[in-house]
Amino acid sequence: MIGAGKCQSQMEEKKRQLYMLPMIVGNYTSHENAEYYKKNLIKVNQKSDIPTGNYACGMIQYECPECGHEAVKLSIFLPVRDIEKQEDAFLFEKGELDDFIRK
Repeated sequence: MIGAGKCQSQMEEKKRQLYMLPMIVGNYTSHENAEYYKKNLIKVNQKSDIPTGNYACGMIQYECPECGHEAVKLSIFLPVRDIEKQEDAFLFEKGELDDFIRK
């Protein structure tokens, strides 16, 4: 459960989007800074749009139905056939990606 600010209600999924990262197999580097993702995520419609060997990023935007608090979860993975080989996951709860997801 992703909790919201002070009300502690379960957050509801608001939006999902898939992105490609400009990193290929063997060159993955973990980045915890939201600025990196704002500069480097490339929007794609489906996994098949991601070239073989490139990393992907699944973004889920959440919102608390009671207080309106928002959070964004990024899941970094390598698509391998029909499997997603998970590398990292980051939760941004302080609005770090708000301007990016609203453009």
